Amino acid sequence: MSAALKVRVSAARMLTPVVREITLKPCAGTLPGFSPGSHVQVHLPLAEGKVRNAYSLTSDPADNRHYRIAVRLQETSRGGSHYLHRHVRIGDSLEISPPANLFALHATASLHILIAGGIGITPFMAYIAALEQRQANVELHYLHRPGLSDAYIEELQQRLGSRLHTYSARPDLGRILRSRPLGSHLYTCGPQPLLDAVRQQAKALGWPQSRVHWEAFSAAQPGQPFDLELVRSGRHLRVGAEQSLLEALESAGLQVPNLCRGGVCGQCMTRHVHGEIEHRDHFLSPAEQAEFLMPCVSRGCGPCVSLDL
Repeated sequence: MSAALKVRVSAARMLTPVVREITLKPCAGTLPGFSPGSHVQVHLPLAEGKVRNAYSLTSDPADNRHYRIAVRLQETSRGGSHYLHRHVRIGDSLEISPPANLFALHATASLHILIAGGIGITPFMAYIAALEQRQANVELHYLHRPGLSDAYIEELQQRLGSRLHTYSARPDLGRILRSRPLGSHLYTCGPQPLLDAVRQQAKALGWPQSRVHWEAFSAAQPGQPFDLELVRSGRHLRVGAEQSLLEALESAGLQVPNLCRGGVCGQCMTRHVHGEIEHRDHFLSPAEQAEFLMPCVSRGCGPCVSLDL
């Protein structure tokens, strides 16, 4: 796995009462370049141990002097968003992973249709910067709660004008997706119900799967603690209620490949050999879940789970 990057907080501001934007500059040297749709994992030193949360980069990919992220305060979170809202101050140092991209733009699209829900606007800020530089055809449909989850709304109004469409309730997706130019690509990011509705409507209207792209905002959720047996190494671990299975493995010194930490990329797929599993991923098929799990989000339902590690 790539070494962590050391950065410092150079600026911070509240975009809405629940969304905080944080600007990060390198402590030394330069930051790696990134492509639109990229995210970084921020390493958060919480009381129960280090947690890594993934956040989209909202800054201009053409300018790698700094990175920007925007964090929504989640009342039901395990503490990551609270830490970034309540404890991180300008001048503080943090560690982040190098950028990774699971939600890339498609350069050959004749029209880029972006549908964002709430904090799902974040990857589209970098999209829009890149598409403006290419003079590409783009329109944004932004579903938000005015005064609460409408981050960047004034900036987007100035930049996009009539190409920005805003909604305070779910829009008519059929109207948005019907009779679009040949070669259009569709991108959506936000809560899972919105993603499901967009994908279902696109399928009903005959959109090819290769032209429909989505990114979910999901992370490990708390649950009941359980014991973990690593069959090949003969080790036994305890996964706490506020700890993900992946975090328990990392705390024990195991390096498990991962990119999203949200159950969508497949990098951390691990074979399980015993115990009942609560699968919370968006990657594995039901047949695959009988043999594998995604430790970034999945948990044991019973007292003990055995993994092929």
